[in-house]
Parts: sequence; structure tokens; C-alpha cells
Amino acid sequence: MLRIVLLLVFVVALVVFVPRLLSRSAAPAEGSNAPDFTLPSEEGSAVSLKDYRGKWVVLYFYPKDQTPGCSREAHNFQVDQPKFDERNAVVLGVSLDSVDSHKKFCAKEGLNFKLLSDTGHTVTDSYGSLTNLGLVKFAARHTFLIDPAGKVAKAYTAVDPLKHSVEVLAELDRLQKKLPAAP
Repeated sequence: MLRIVLLLVFVVALVVFVPRLLSRSAAPAEGSNAPDFTLPSEEGSAVSLKDYRGKWVVLYFYPKDQTPGCSREAHNFQVDQPKFDERNAVVLGVSLDSVDSHKKFCAKEGLNFKLLSDTGHTVTDSYGSLTNLGLVKFAARHTFLIDPAGKVAKAYTAVDPLKHSVEVLAELDRLQKKLPAAP
């Protein structure tokens, strides 16, 4: 009986974790160039990372529109928008949801920052944030803080959606204190 239980646990682990491990690319390392991308926003317009050179970018990946944790995380980023503006930072959310889904999510939650649709999974994968559970794929809850020169300043791979916005603001403050003063 114990052998059967152990075999069952082993098989479940293989089915759940091996595809996930095989499908995920490595996340870009802190200090490396952030992978460039162009994705459609909830408005249908193309958004590229290079459009934000000279600004800090909070690029956050999330699993699904209109789910409790994702709604809370988006709401917190929305409430803190003036604080991000003060720090010369823009927030961009990315999931595998469609442009139409993002449009509905923004309308329902009152979001005025851009949500980007990665239905082809390429950008999510290039940031090491694609999770594959067999037939179900979604973006892992990861965030990359990208500096004005386009380098990854901080990578978050363990995110608590309830306090993440405040955490990112504190890191922005810390990083901006380290930079030399502008002439």
C-alpha cells in the first residue's frame, strides 16, 4: 500500500512540476539588459519597452484578469499611481489574457495604467514568468523593476499582491538614492 501511495505521489509530481520546469526560461538577472518587447495594450495600441527609456518601469506579470489576488495587486498599483509618477516610474502589467479581457478589467477596476496582452507567451517566457501546468499556461506573479537605461534593477519572484506596490515604491526610493544627482 505504501508503495502505491509513493508511486502516486511521484507520478503527480512528474505531471505537475516537470512541464512547469521545462517550459520556464530563466528570468533576466539583476544588472542585465531587460528583454525588449512590443505588446498590445488594453487600448489595442502597441507598447514597447524602448518607449520608456529615461523612466523607471515596473513590469509586473500576473496570472489572470478579474481574479481576487490580481485585482488587489492592480488596485494597489492604481492607488499608488501618483507616487510612481513622482518617482518618474511607469507601471505596466502583463498577462496572457486578451486585449478585450484587459479592457474589461481596466473598466471594472478603474485602472489607468497599461495592461499588456501576451497571448503568444513570448514576453512572459523571456522574463522567466511563464508557468505551464500541462494544458494550462499562465503568467507567474513576478515583477521586474527596470531602470531608465533599460537594465533590470530588481527582480521579484515571490510577490505578495497585498503589499507589493508599497514594496516596489520603497525599492525605487532606495535605488534612486544611490544614483548620482542629475546636472
